[in-house]
Amino acid sequence: MTAPALHILNTVYGYPQFRGQQAAIIETVGQGRDALVLMPTGGGKSLCYQIPSLLRPGVGIVVSPLIALMQDQVDNLHQLGVRAAFLNSSLDMDAQRAVEQQLLRGELDLLYIAPERLLQPRTLQFLERCELALFAIDEAHCVAQWGHDFRKDYLGLSLLSERFPNVPRVALTATADIRTRAEIAERLQLRDAEWFVSGFDRPNICYQVAAKVDARKQLLKFLDSYRGQAGIVYCLSRKKVEATAEWLNEQGITALPYHAGLSPILRETNQRRFLREDGIVMVATIAFGMGIDKPDVRFVAHLDLPKSMEAYYQETGRAGRDGEPATALLLYGLQDVVRMKDMLASSDAPEQFKRQERHKLDTLLGWCEMIDCRREALLAYFGDDYGRRCGNCDTCLTPPKTWDATQAAQKLLSCIYRSGQRFGAAHTVDILLGKSNEKVLQYGHEKLSTFGIGKGLGEQQWRSLIRQLLIRGFIEVDVQGFGGLRLTEQSRPVLRGEIALALRIDTVDTNARAQRSRNRLVDVTPELEPLWRALRDCRKRIAEEQGIAPFMVFHDATLRLMAVEQPLTESALLHISGVGQSKLEHYGAAFLAVIREQAGDLAIS
Repeated sequence: MTAPALHILNTVYGYPQFRGQQAAIIETVGQGRDALVLMPTGGGKSLCYQIPSLLRPGVGIVVSPLIALMQDQVDNLHQLGVRAAFLNSSLDMDAQRAVEQQLLRGELDLLYIAPERLLQPRTLQFLERCELALFAIDEAHCVAQWGHDFRKDYLGLSLLSERFPNVPRVALTATADIRTRAEIAERLQLRDAEWFVSGFDRPNICYQVAAKVDARKQLLKFLDSYRGQAGIVYCLSRKKVEATAEWLNEQGITALPYHAGLSPILRETNQRRFLREDGIVMVATIAFGMGIDKPDVRFVAHLDLPKSMEAYYQETGRAGRDGEPATALLLYGLQDVVRMKDMLASSDAPEQFKRQERHKLDTLLGWCEMIDCRREALLAYFGDDYGRRCGNCDTCLTPPKTWDATQAAQKLLSCIYRSGQRFGAAHTVDILLGKSNEKVLQYGHEKLSTFGIGKGLGEQQWRSLIRQLLIRGFIEVDVQGFGGLRLTEQSRPVLRGEIALALRIDTVDTNARAQRSRNRLVDVTPELEPLWRALRDCRKRIAEEQGIAPFMVFHDATLRLMAVEQPLTESALLHISGVGQSKLEHYGAAFLAVIREQAGDLAIS
């Protein structure tokens, strides 16, 4: 099985060798055994079911929740010469019947289908008439009922083991802690499956976290290093998505909004533009992103807190799928903390679920405030023992400074207590700074002993202190009391001076580290820039003619290899990683012509 699989990898996909556990997974599934695969985004999960589908008799059925992306996934396979199709509601009845006839005649290698359609009695009965190579359940974490991407239809996929007992099943995901892996295996009836758990590390992603001071200004400074590059900006609300997209366009950055409140046509149009055009920034809620197979996303920026470490890892994993350097920026502030905790408290969810979500949020907040290596802590959360500083996160590149916040914390806690534990952060800071505004005078707080005792610090420093004490559990928000701050039992030792508090000093510079990360992306020398641009222009022209995304023709990494190695024959071009037999036949002549022409110009110069 290994030799035929490697042959397909070379000739169809154009890659010289397998990565990580790919070969072992393909061997397992190819031999008809079940598998549970956990592999980071960009690690090559799709090959783990596509190649066994090409090796085994019959068609591979790929279960995916992403109807809007099936067309692009199938288009990409067609570029490789793979016989693929999809069945979903976007097809009219004639088109659906045509796909079904292809299935019956054995003319397909892969069929993409959503779980709700697969579970319809008619679909199951129809598949029983076909020869099936395997079932691949993509985004398998969607089966976890308390997970961040739960899909109810995934629960019904357990019947595949009963209905098709002799067809191997492979469940794949990029995001699952130990508890979620066990839940996937249980709910999908994969108790005898072989587990393949690759490391979670995405070494090409530089993690950056900064306190939110002026989010728009911070974002714009960050984006200065990524002009003309594709990226995603996540916001919590639909309103903020639309406002941010409009503002970015005013700043000369092409940005598109995406959220569940937009019409299906507009969502699909914006998603397609993001996938097929260069340099688009998508501003979105978390409704956008799962399964996005755009390899050259150079950054993911969060303007609001995600819900958990799992959600953060999943969302940032959409950057740098091509293995090239990318950056994940997270901006967060006190209001994010209060809003997230308020949303949890007002939820109708069971109390057990709320407790779990509070724990996840607290873990994420603690990670935001840490002063040690972010990558090491992030991987430890998922059970990976990294065991060293990574050198590619903000705390490694610019170790944060700390300050003795004990006395300031005592002043803050005293002010909260003396003002009646009824007021929010803004009013508390006004008292500390000695502001005689209308609200302070209305409640007589100018007479408090804590009035004006905090003038040694600025407003942002006080807000930072409130945020950090809130995250560490020394204070809490009274959700029922309209957001007032109040003390917890943990605050007593601080007030009594029994413990010292060393807290981080917030930094807001997100530009230098982004530039350092981005600079590693370019390995094309200035002399080769004309060839590099000509190859990209050639790719863009072909993509536009065929109505497909440029990366479906060739990835940036493949074009860079062409520019550096300058193959002049078909045989030499076939040795470039990412050039398979089908793409050589379709595009080889066009790219060789560009290389030959530019190589001649380089020789003359």
